[in-house]
Amino acid sequence: MQPTGSQTQFQSNSTTKPSCKIGLGTWSFGGQWGPQDDSDSRSTLRTAIDQGIRLIDTAPGYGDGRAERLVADVVSELPPAIRDSLCIATKTPPSPGPWPPSPYCRWQDRYSAAWIRHDIEQRLRQLRVECLDLLQLHSWTRAWNDDPQPLLVLEKIRQEGKIRRIGICTPEQDQNCVIGLMRDGLVDAVQVVFNLFEQEPAAQLFPVAEETNTDVYVRVALDEGALSDSFSAGREFNHDDFRSQYFAGDRVERTARRVEAIANEIRQFDLDQSYSLADVAIQFAMAPEAVSAVIIGMRNDDHVHRNVRAVTLPPLPTELRTRLQSHAWRRGVWYSGK
Repeated sequence: MQPTGSQTQFQSNSTTKPSCKIGLGTWSFGGQWGPQDDSDSRSTLRTAIDQGIRLIDTAPGYGDGRAERLVADVVSELPPAIRDSLCIATKTPPSPGPWPPSPYCRWQDRYSAAWIRHDIEQRLRQLRVECLDLLQLHSWTRAWNDDPQPLLVLEKIRQEGKIRRIGICTPEQDQNCVIGLMRDGLVDAVQVVFNLFEQEPAAQLFPVAEETNTDVYVRVALDEGALSDSFSAGREFNHDDFRSQYFAGDRVERTARRVEAIANEIRQFDLDQSYSLADVAIQFAMAPEAVSAVIIGMRNDDHVHRNVRAVTLPPLPTELRTRLQSHAWRRGVWYSGK
């Protein structure tokens, strides 16, 4: 990272700590998970970096650039050595239209060269850098695989020195659509949903990532909070929290039953009492060899300390990991509103 702008003193001993296998997700910084004070977000970022987290994932859609600006503010304060050790991953969304892009969408209408170039210039300005560490297309459709021109545009922009690495965030309903792109060497990284409920990437995507040396960043490891220790059948979410839609209708109750079944499974093993449900979920998500990092949304310093601690715990017993595979839940895609 080489941000422009002035620097202020930032105290950190993170250069003496190993980097975590978790990344910091900043969606909540934009306010879509309920009210979020910018001072809390800045503190969370500083604490995460101080604790050894080196991957920070953001996007323009997180509060209309609010999260990106907060990241830029904090990064501009860092000493050069720490700043240069970070990977700031951001995203280019498709132009307005169905989300995720439908099979009928043309890449010319959603990811034209002009749209991509305009958006990348915005990302550079928002993050106050001359080159983006990782630029991810925020969604994709298999319909474009035979003519993946948006990725070729990104390659040209990389050659111009404005991005270092190219990635795609998989569409939840068709994560395997990126496998051919990985094999063709068109992406350096993919960001996928993988957790105790959604385990499809383990079947083919992870092995192909290892074959092609493609980085895999896992998102939604805690299923938007369902696999944390604060979830219960009576949980309610405010209207300004996207989870009020994600867990609409009877989804909270249905999910709580599944979570309790997982908790019962864990209780049958002689794990140290310090393991929480979230610890187990994070350990499960980071266990596959193909996984480079697990991106976890964090809103405060306590979240950071708890999640970093999960990485330091001994790996889950092989038998427990195998039994947890039986909790995969083919529930479809809840984002669609069904």
